Amino acid sequence: MDTSNPAVLVNGDLLRNYVGRRVRTVIQVVRPDGGGLIGRSTDEKQISVKGHPPSDLSTFVEVIGVADSAQSIRAEIVTNFGDTFDTNNFNQLCQLANGEFRHLFI
Repeated sequence: MDTSNPAVLVNGDLLRNYVGRRVRTVIQVVRPDGGGLIGRSTDEKQISVKGHPPSDLSTFVEVIGVADSAQSIRAEIVTNFGDTFDTNNFNQLCQLANGEFRHLFI
């Protein structure tokens, strides 16, 4: 596992703290958008993903890439995560990964 450039776990609210940095999140796909897609974060924020997602998208996808702004990610990897996902648990994970237990996450 390459740990030289880790991706921080974020939800829509936390994305603004990492503009210009590598991030990782899960979003619900709203619609394809030209060379990317529009999605809804697990905390109900709209996020634009630039890049080339898989042609057959599931309801939820994981996005790893660089935060371009507080509402957009330039994707390196988009992975289908299926049609059901516990958004509440992911939000709690993001809070842990960016809070008091940050040291436990790369």
